[in-house]
Amino acid sequence: MSNVDLLSLVRDKVKKLKAYKVENYDCDIKLHANENPFSPPAELMESFRKSLEDFKLNRYPDPHCNGLKRILSQRWRTPPETLVVGNGSDELIQLILQIFCDMGDAVAFPDPTFAMYSIIAEGMGLKPVVHPLDENWDFKADEFLGAVEKHDPKILFFSFPNNPTGNCFSPEEIKKTIERFRGIVVVDEAYYDFSKKTFIHDIRGHNNLIVLRSLSKIGLAGLRVGYGVADPLIIDQINKVRLPYNSNTVSQTFSEKVLGNFSQVQEQIDTIIQERERLVRALSKIKSLKVYPSASNFILFRMEHDAGTVFKKLMDKGILIRDLSSHPRLKGCLRVTVGSRDENDQFLLQIENLTRAENLTT
Repeated sequence: MSNVDLLSLVRDKVKKLKAYKVENYDCDIKLHANENPFSPPAELMESFRKSLEDFKLNRYPDPHCNGLKRILSQRWRTPPETLVVGNGSDELIQLILQIFCDMGDAVAFPDPTFAMYSIIAEGMGLKPVVHPLDENWDFKADEFLGAVEKHDPKILFFSFPNNPTGNCFSPEEIKKTIERFRGIVVVDEAYYDFSKKTFIHDIRGHNNLIVLRSLSKIGLAGLRVGYGVADPLIIDQINKVRLPYNSNTVSQTFSEKVLGNFSQVQEQIDTIIQERERLVRALSKIKSLKVYPSASNFILFRMEHDAGTVFKKLMDKGILIRDLSSHPRLKGCLRVTVGSRDENDQFLLQIENLTRAENLTT
């Protein structure tokens, strides 16, 4: 029998990390993870079921994802050699850090933003450098670069629209940053389908730009499919460190079917955008809330009341949203994903009742 001090073997930088917390309590209405509330359309599911008969599960999947890249190439009018598919965009973030950064190098991004930029970087022994967003959750390129360049970052990350604030940064300021920065700029467009704003076509004139996308937000969260668009030289380097067969047969096949027959999914996206605007209008009528504009499929709002108490009381009513109030810049803030109309109605009913209540404490 062995009894090794396992913790002593773990790298110090990893021991100091906190795992990315995913709240996944047992609630009937889950509006916390920025997922599409609708299942894939029935016609797509039937087409997928039929394709299962042709699967050769004893064989490895296409290591190059050629079918999926062909559809993405046609959809975005970009050559296949500018594309790489990942096991979610999180994997691509890790690979980008792996190919451009040595131990101890810095990477920079605005704050608050997607937590995984910092978590992945710290886990790899890199130094995250953050610059605070202004009161409108935006930034100026000159100020941002002036603040971070003294750390000599190798990569800048921008979530566009930004998670968790929901807004798109000024495109002009991002372009100015791309043109002035002498390293890699990653624009993470995981929520593109709800903003319709993209930098994909700027790659032709900026070889230091990488655009990331995800299919998770439009209904395929369970398949973990992300992709990157960049200069072919960058794609070649990513493919050197990308694990073979990182995208499985099921994920590739269903993603191809969804992207090749997108009109029904687009109807779902349009519905989510309409519901987002309805939610923003309704929440804005509650005097004790400050609602922030959103170009994504979620809404950030700040409460006068104790956000933690409201979060727990919503859970008691079977509604799970995201409590962000532990972040210094997000005190009192909650984030709600846009759900179906019925789910949104239930959320609005409960949040209105809670904000009207004289005593919010348990």
